[in-house]
Amino acid sequence: MLSLNKIAKCLLSNSRTFQTSAAVKHDALYNHRDTKEDNLDIKFKFTDDNKKRIDAILAIYPEGHKRAAMIPLLDLAQRQHGWLPISAMHAVADILNLPKMRVYEVATFYTMFMRKPTGKYHVQVCTTTPCWLRGSDDVLSCLKKKLNIGVGETSKDGQWTLSEVECLGACVNAPMVQINDDYYEDLSTKDMESIVDDLKNGKTPTPGPR
Repeated sequence: MLSLNKIAKCLLSNSRTFQTSAAVKHDALYNHRDTKEDNLDIKFKFTDDNKKRIDAILAIYPEGHKRAAMIPLLDLAQRQHGWLPISAMHAVADILNLPKMRVYEVATFYTMFMRKPTGKYHVQVCTTTPCWLRGSDDVLSCLKKKLNIGVGETSKDGQWTLSEVECLGACVNAPMVQINDDYYEDLSTKDMESIVDDLKNGKTPTPGPR
């Protein structure tokens, strides 16, 4: 059990503590720049099944408050496309009858919205204080070496994207990593290597604490 004095000493002795992972995660994401993968010439349309889901989502909200459905609709667009291109943001703005800037503001604020192509497995490493005290830097270093990519990068085969993120709300079992929708908690570097190996071999590792 760490004492308060030891925690304070750790915090003060390492400038890394006073950095936020948002800066690493959000490099160049606040402003749109056309790329071959992301421009308005590439059209986005919701599938028929997702249009039905949109109707069901909008029905939850009272008249005059449909804009509250923005995050669920952006999430739906990202799940359909794999990430969130500008044309998908425009589609959401049109559905909600909102200025496009309002959708940009939300999509660039929340780290769960990926605004560039993302791998099949999106590995998100929490590096805020509880996880950092429990070894998240070692887990992150292990992943960089294992996947041969850096933070914010995607592997050449399109299978892996590595991100450093803020608290994911599983501090009790730090350190932890989120891969797609699953949490893997109380990790050692050996655990992390095993999880990656399982996914590479087509297996589904059991989520939760190790």
